Amino acid sequence: MKRFHVNLMVSDLDRSKAYYNALFAAEPSVERSDYVKWMLDDPFINFSIEPAQGQVGIAHVGLQAADKEELTEVFTRVEAAGGPRFEEGRTNCCYALSEKLWTRDPDGIVWENFMTDGQTAEYGSTPELTDMDSPNQDVSL
Repeated sequence: MKRFHVNLMVSDLDRSKAYYNALFAAEPSVERSDYVKWMLDDPFINFSIEPAQGQVGIAHVGLQAADKEELTEVFTRVEAAGGPRFEEGRTNCCYALSEKLWTRDPDGIVWENFMTDGQTAEYGSTPELTDMDSPNQDVSL
């Protein structure tokens, strides 16, 4: 089953962590000085927060596949939707090892579509997403 993903940029990581701990009635599954994530079953969501480097709010949303078959299905749906795409491939981001494909909806909302199959001790990096395959569209995070 695919899990919905939301990543927020927040002004105060500790204050936001306390708020979401209470809201979800759960402790984070990943907690670092620059990143906090809850993998919840109710609601079925991968919810993460990071310190804002400017504006606070939604950084991106996405779909997290449970296995390669679901990932292929999600990638096929992204292609059928017809938006710009950036196939990042294998990457280390957010203390996880993942396979990713990024897209953007008609209103500019960035979608991260991925499958995670390992954890790392390092944050890694997030792509600039300027290499989407649709010309004349800046999709930097």
